[in-house]
Amino acid sequence: MAARVEVVVADITSLDVDAIVNAANSSLGGGGGVDGAIHRAAGPDLAVASRALAPCPTGDAVITPGFRLRARHVIHTVGPIWSGGDRGEADLLASCYMRSLELAGRAGLASLAFPAISTGVFGYPRDRAAEVAVAAVRRRVGDWPSIERVVFCCFDASNAELYRRVMNR
Repeated sequence: MAARVEVVVADITSLDVDAIVNAANSSLGGGGGVDGAIHRAAGPDLAVASRALAPCPTGDAVITPGFRLRARHVIHTVGPIWSGGDRGEADLLASCYMRSLELAGRAGLASLAFPAISTGVFGYPRDRAAEVAVAAVRRRVGDWPSIERVVFCCFDASNAELYRRVMNR
């Protein structure tokens, strides 16, 4: 069975999925944006668990329990900082999505939700990031039969529309 891929506008911390993906920094200790929101919602145990796995290199991912979140797990991935696009950013960003899928698949998880990795303070252009995200998920989700549902969780309607346009191409 092929995974269902969908786009939603929501607070990623409120989703009832097996795992949410955290757009983390390499220290895995929490920060701003979605990273800070996830850490606040999950409670202090998340910082303890994630810091024990740090540092996490750009393009890689690690998994922790979800603690106080509805999601049972958090997959922390470190996206690239945008430097103009000629320093391997697209490959590193794709790796974030593929490694997250791999961790979810190896753990036997059925559902996971991604934020728009690297598009906040890391400065990755939203349109380019959406192209990379959708392509990486399409390319690798079939490798993990347990994964039935993938959600691109967008903070606002304009970003959700961007993901829907990319998915419909």
